[in-house]
Amino acid sequence: MQQIKKVVIAGGGTAGWLAGAALSKKLAGVVDVVLVESDEIGTVGVGEATIPPMRVFHQLLGIDEQEFMRATSATFKLGIEFENWGKLGESYIHSFGNTGKGAWMCQFVHFWLRAKELGYSGEFGDYCYELQAAKANKFGLSANMPPISYAYHLDATAYAKYLRAFSEKNGLQRVEGKIQSVQQNDSTGFIESIILASGECIEGDLFIDCTGFRGVLIEQTLNTGYEDWSHWLPCDSAAAVQTESSGEPIPYTKSIARESGWQWRIPLQHRTGNGLVYCSHYLTDVDAINQLQQNLDGKALTDPRTIKFRTGRRRKIWNKNCVALGLSSGFLEPLESTSIYLFMIGISRLMQSFPFSGIYPSVIDEFNNTAIDELEKIRDFIILHYKVTDRDDTPFWRYCKNMDIPDSLAQRIELFKEYGHIFQLDGELFRIDSWTQVMLGQGIVPKQYHHVTQTMTDRELQSFLAAIKNGINQAVEKLPAHHDFIKSYCKI
Repeated sequence: MQQIKKVVIAGGGTAGWLAGAALSKKLAGVVDVVLVESDEIGTVGVGEATIPPMRVFHQLLGIDEQEFMRATSATFKLGIEFENWGKLGESYIHSFGNTGKGAWMCQFVHFWLRAKELGYSGEFGDYCYELQAAKANKFGLSANMPPISYAYHLDATAYAKYLRAFSEKNGLQRVEGKIQSVQQNDSTGFIESIILASGECIEGDLFIDCTGFRGVLIEQTLNTGYEDWSHWLPCDSAAAVQTESSGEPIPYTKSIARESGWQWRIPLQHRTGNGLVYCSHYLTDVDAINQLQQNLDGKALTDPRTIKFRTGRRRKIWNKNCVALGLSSGFLEPLESTSIYLFMIGISRLMQSFPFSGIYPSVIDEFNNTAIDELEKIRDFIILHYKVTDRDDTPFWRYCKNMDIPDSLAQRIELFKEYGHIFQLDGELFRIDSWTQVMLGQGIVPKQYHHVTQTMTDRELQSFLAAIKNGINQAVEKLPAHHDFIKSYCKI
C-alpha cells in the first residue's frame, strides 16, 4: 500500500494531454505528473466532434472558451443530422436540447403522439430549440437569449497542442521517447517503471496508459484481456481525409449512412473533417477510400488514411496500478461523438477516487464497475442506430437489421414500441430526449400513449403545442447566423 506520489502518463494525443491537463491543474503540489510520448508515433487525431459535458470539464479546469476556440478553429455543435439511417432518402437530427414540456406522469412524446393521432402534431423536432436553431444555421450566447445546450467541432491535433501548453504551464514534465520495455514488481506484478529506447528509466507509483489501440501497459504488459463487441458493432475500419470548406460552417455534424457503413462531415472554421466508417467484411479499403473521395464536398487537403479498430473494451479499465484511458481502454465507434467525453469522464473518475494512500481492491472494483456500466449503456445507444432500420438494400444493412442485440437494449426498444416510454438510469450519459429523438427518427412509432393526455381537450392540447412551437420560432428568429457569431465571438 505504497503512497501515490508520482503519476506517469504513457502516451500523448488527446487522451494523454487531457489527463495531464486535469492532474497538473487540480492536483498540483500533491502529486508529480510526468507524460512520456514520442514525436515519431502518430495519433489517431480524428476525434473532432464532441458532446456538451465537455464544457463542464473545461469549466472545471478554468479553460477560457474563446481562447480554446481560437486555438482549435472550433465551431459550435447543436447535434447530429442522420441521413439514410432509417430509410434511404430520409433524415433526422439528434439534438442536444430538451423537447417540449412533459408532465410528472408522462413525457412530452405522449402529448405529441396524441396530437399526431388528431392530425396537428407537426414534427417532433418542431418543439426543440436547439434542433430548430441547427436547421436554421443559427447560434448565439447572450443574457437576452434562452439558454442553449451545445458542444464543439474542433481540430484534434491543435487541441492536443493546446492542452500540452496548458499542462506544462501548470508544472507537468514531458519526456520525449519511445517505450522500449516495462518493468514490473516480481511479487505483485505492479508496474514499477518504463524503460525508453534511449535507456532512460521513468519510475512511477501510478501509470495511466494512453498508448492507443496498442495498450502497451494495460494489455501488452498486464494481459488484461478484451471483450469484443464487433458482433453488435461490425464496423472495424475508417478512412479519413481533410478538405477545404465548401461553405460557411453549419452548427451540427452530418452522419450519412452509406452501403457498408457511414460517412461523417465535421465543419471547422478553416476546413472540414471527413471520414467513412465501414465494415471490411463488406467493403475493401481501396473501395472505401474511393467511395469517400467521391462524396467529398470540398477539395482534399490531405491524402486519405485508413484506421483499423475493434469495438469493445478491456476486461478491466484499472488493473493493478495501471489505469487505461482513451483508446487503450476500448473503443466505441464515433457515431455519437463520445470518445473525448470518455477520456474526460475517465480522468475525472480517477481524480475523484485517487488512491493517495495506496491502491486498494475496493477502489479498483468500484472504478471498473462504474466505467464498464457506462460503456455498456453508451454501446447500447450506438447499436440502436444500426438495429432499428428499414434498410435491407445491402448485405451490411441486412446483417444489422437482423442481428441479435443485448437484452438491455431489446427491452428499451420494446418498451418504447409498445408504450412510448423511455427511462434514464442514474449516471447514464444519454438522456430521455436523446433516446426519443433517435427512436422516432429511425422509424419507431409507439402503438399507444399515456391517457393522462386526454385530460386536455383537443383545443387545449393544440394551444399547448402551439405555444411551445411559437416560442421556439421566435427565439430562433432572434439568433445570429452561426458563422457571424463565431467571427464575433472568436474575433477572427
